[in-house]
Amino acid sequence: MQKRNTQQRRRAIIECLNAKGEVLVDELSRQFSTSEVTIRKDLAELENNGLLLRKFGGAVLLPKDASELSSEKLSSRKMAIAYAAAELINDHNRIIIDSGSTTSALLPLLRGKLGLVVMTNSLQVSNYLLEQENEPKILMTGGSWDTQSHSFQGKMAELVLRSYNFDQAFLGAAGLDLEHGTTTFNELTQLSKVMAEVSGQVIVMAESEKLQRKIPNVELPWQSISILVTDDLISSGAKQRIEQHGVKVICAKPLKTES
Repeated sequence: MQKRNTQQRRRAIIECLNAKGEVLVDELSRQFSTSEVTIRKDLAELENNGLLLRKFGGAVLLPKDASELSSEKLSSRKMAIAYAAAELINDHNRIIIDSGSTTSALLPLLRGKLGLVVMTNSLQVSNYLLEQENEPKILMTGGSWDTQSHSFQGKMAELVLRSYNFDQAFLGAAGLDLEHGTTTFNELTQLSKVMAEVSGQVIVMAESEKLQRKIPNVELPWQSISILVTDDLISSGAKQRIEQHGVKVICAKPLKTES
């Protein structure tokens, strides 16, 4: 009965969202006479199914250009990368999770990890982790909100990071350059460099197609990266050139055959 009620409530949430374009956690809590924690779990599950996009305090309809968030590409290629990256995390590790869709794919896979300490500059990451039953200890960088990267950046965030040390940092990349490292359109690259500096192991999670992107700003040089977790479409030549920089390359196979 409880499962049926949950599914009915989630269908009703989608109906409200389609009618209004936006829903708020506190309003839904009152409407369905349930806790805000339960509503946040509903929104998290609906987001995982590609039905909405969560924001602080509620959720909105997926924008027309946000197909990457709900595509098979996310569920297969990016999730394969996430599964491979999650295998690198041990119980009680102290980790950093950077903002981004590929790094966020790690979040559902942390449920089986015990005693984690997670630092992030992403509200989406922190909100998701707060809803897990085995909630890890969560640290936020704080700092200045950057609308381009949808994350906290700046000197305050860097200062907070330098107050800690971590076992691992999980970082995304807008682009990959075979000679130089990860690249980005965003000129605010300093925080990623600090994340790498305070972590014993730096794991970059990026699809092999990022090698095709010509992006001007170098974010992290290969010398600062321990492991690249990518998909199995990377060419053997590209893999070898990256490994020549001392980086371990893990090629994740798709979780299922795409139709």
